[in-house]
Amino acid sequence: MKRFIFVLAIFITACAPSAQPAGGLPELFPTATAYVDPSYPTAQVELAVPNQTASGIDVRMERASVDGKNVNAEVCFTLPDPSDWSIFAASLTYSGILVQEFGTTLVSLQEPSNGQAGLRCDMLTFIVPPDADLSNVTIVIDSIAATPREGDYCSVYMPKIQQAMVDRGTGIALDCIDVNGVLTMQILSIPPEMTQAQAEEIVYSAEFYSVNGPWIFTFNLAQ
Repeated sequence: MKRFIFVLAIFITACAPSAQPAGGLPELFPTATAYVDPSYPTAQVELAVPNQTASGIDVRMERASVDGKNVNAEVCFTLPDPSDWSIFAASLTYSGILVQEFGTTLVSLQEPSNGQAGLRCDMLTFIVPPDADLSNVTIVIDSIAATPREGDYCSVYMPKIQQAMVDRGTGIALDCIDVNGVLTMQILSIPPEMTQAQAEEIVYSAEFYSVNGPWIFTFNLAQ
């Protein structure tokens, strides 16, 4: 009888709901903590020549830093117009190695006003090995570009695209047509030898929504 009661007690204990922390479900696995090797480099440098101007755009990079595998540089540039401009192509070179993949984080944005050009600042981040030789680093901003917003085609881009079509003798004619109450840029006419797809490729080329540099910055991040 005692043995039966003992077994029954074990059964009830096993079937009872387990205690949970007040925050919700029990934590099955401990939270992982990122390990940062103390040997990873950490340094910051101010650039001797922080300003570069190309294609009428001023770009400034006051300082750069390395934190483990990340090479960071805060880049500020004047905005050509109120469109949504950002860094489109950039690269980092160290010890003859070219890195073209990068990430950007918006730091600040000042819209154009009262005839003053706007200013955007982004944190540019490249990933390099922790043992990379950063004694001679070059960051090149190749171009900035704007993603056209609704209404931008007619208010900002159409006049300069049409002028380019005329200057190049493409025979493409554009206009803005009211479509359901919204002005929409459309291709009105194309040469007989040109297909609609070819015309659209020319009209919607990235060249009309980007400004090419280069803006070049060189610095030493070696410890």
